Parts: sequence; structure tokens; C-alpha cells
Amino acid sequence: MTHPADQQFFARLAALNDKFANSLPGTLDRLAGLARRLDPAAPAPAADDLQAMLHTVAGSAATFGYRGLGHHARALEQRLRVLQTFESVAAADWQDWLGELDRFIADARRDPKSLS
Repeated sequence: MTHPADQQFFARLAALNDKFANSLPGTLDRLAGLARRLDPAAPAPAADDLQAMLHTVAGSAATFGYRGLGHHARALEQRLRVLQTFESVAAADWQDWLGELDRFIADARRDPKSLS
């Protein structure tokens, strides 16, 4: 027999999972918008906003069963942190990272659960 508190917990968890899934397209749109604002010559504050958003996606995705999505978001976040630590980063390095972010967004839009 399932305890009523367990039923409430799982119902809330399912509702949060649905909320995450429903908010994902908007989150991906915001990531794309921030990417368009990133200027390799002066990456802050867009890079800071991207890092924070990727950090949130990475943590939330794993919680709600999107492990691959979370893994890719974490990898992008970590690579972004590395780029941000250097005083001077070649524009090509920023373009490579932005290309990787674009592919992540496109893949997540197609099927966010299929990312591995």
C-alpha cells in the first residue's frame, strides 16, 4: 500500500518534470538569444548569463531524466568557464564554442531525451 505522502510526493515530482519539459523550448530560445548577444571581443555579460543558464540546465536536466542534455550542458558550461579565465581568447575559439552551443540547442530542440 502506498502512503498518501508518497503519492503527493510523486505527483509533485511528475508536475515538476512536466514543468521542466514544457519550459525547455523557452530555455533553449533564451540560450540562443544570449549566444547572439555574445561579442568575442567583449564576452561579458552575455558569457556570464550563458554560464549561469547552462549551469541551471545541467542540474535540472539530470534531475528530471534528461541525463544526456544535462551532460552536454555541463560540458558547455565548463568549456565556457575555461574561455572566461583567459584575458585574451581568439575569436575562432569563441566561434568554435558558439558552434558547439548551436549544435546543442538544435539537437535539444529535435529530441532532448535522445542526447547522449
